[in-house]
Amino acid sequence: MFQAFDKNLKLHVGLSQQELEIVHQHFQHKTYPKKTLLLKAGQVCNFEAYLLKGCIKRYYIDQNGDETILQFAVEDWWVSDIASFCQQLPSRFYVETMEETELLQINYQNKELLFKEVPKLERVFRLLVQRAYAVLENRFFTGITDPAEDRYLEFIKKYPGLLQRVPQYQIASYLGITPEALSRIKATLSRKK
Repeated sequence: MFQAFDKNLKLHVGLSQQELEIVHQHFQHKTYPKKTLLLKAGQVCNFEAYLLKGCIKRYYIDQNGDETILQFAVEDWWVSDIASFCQQLPSRFYVETMEETELLQINYQNKELLFKEVPKLERVFRLLVQRAYAVLENRFFTGITDPAEDRYLEFIKKYPGLLQRVPQYQIASYLGITPEALSRIKATLSRKK
């Protein structure tokens, strides 16, 4: 169960077997059915999670009641509301499973204890936050500057295989376009082949 998780951590820092065992003690293995809300807007996010299996979306609901998807997370990704988790403030987002999902989760208190027991992990989580910020910054920039077709092509590159797992209208929401616009883009790309 911890093999992929350990490999992910070791990408950032060397950990001994003893340190890994301490880390394992602070994470809980959880399985959730499809369409489970792990976080609702207004709640304080009390988890950071590593995905072993499944797909999760993070989104907000605008004043018209429309869902805008900010992130998809799949196997070997981390998911949370970083701002809510770190500051222990109410979230503006929803986090929901899109498939049956297996996670390794840590809560705020256990993470703080873990940093005391295995200080090297502060580096791991700092690097994860830096990477998440860079991804967010890039997504913001490309959302403003890149044509929708380029954003779609980048989506396919970033999330290989997700087209078969996620409904088209949700991919369109992530890209900031209508489902009809996405259909036109796909048709145009198909003709170019």
